[in-house]
Amino acid sequence: MRWLAPLLVVLLALSGGCISSKDSGGDVRMDLEVGSIFHDGDTIPVEFTCDGENVNPPIFIGHIDPDVKSLVIIMDDPDAPGGTFTHWIAWNIPPLGEIPKGVPPQPEVDAPVHVVQGRNDFGRIGYGGPCPPRGHGVHHYHFKVYGLDTTLNLKPGSSRKELERAMEGHVIQWGELVGLYERK
Repeated sequence: MRWLAPLLVVLLALSGGCISSKDSGGDVRMDLEVGSIFHDGDTIPVEFTCDGENVNPPIFIGHIDPDVKSLVIIMDDPDAPGGTFTHWIAWNIPPLGEIPKGVPPQPEVDAPVHVVQGRNDFGRIGYGGPCPPRGHGVHHYHFKVYGLDTTLNLKPGSSRKELERAMEGHVIQWGELVGLYERK
């Protein structure tokens, strides 16, 4: 049964529309390695939540295809009471292998790395850390990284829906890291 969860994630992602390649016959590979200072399936350190500094953790990306021109990150919580809650969207990230800790919550950032950021479901630009309702149990936070064959012509502050529409047909690779957090 352990094989069922990864298969379900891939099927849901493919049916969601944002993971599509340049042409309908192209291949999108789930082979980006995505990591952080916590392992896949481990608890996210408090520092990166609303109970701590509320800054993004460093995200390490490996096995980036040479054809990737930019990266996109989408962080969300599918366990939120009202449905999937988007915590962070950012694009036009250079394919360098790391999104550093503490990207400033501004529409466009040039340091520590170039990033264009959109509006999260908190209604703010940039990263909004895990902050589930107390006593609601463990939530799963998905850090999804996509390698694109282009940079996106998308204005800072755009929505997730606008980002996903702009990504259509440009995803070459993707990978995911899932962290857990619970407020008691």
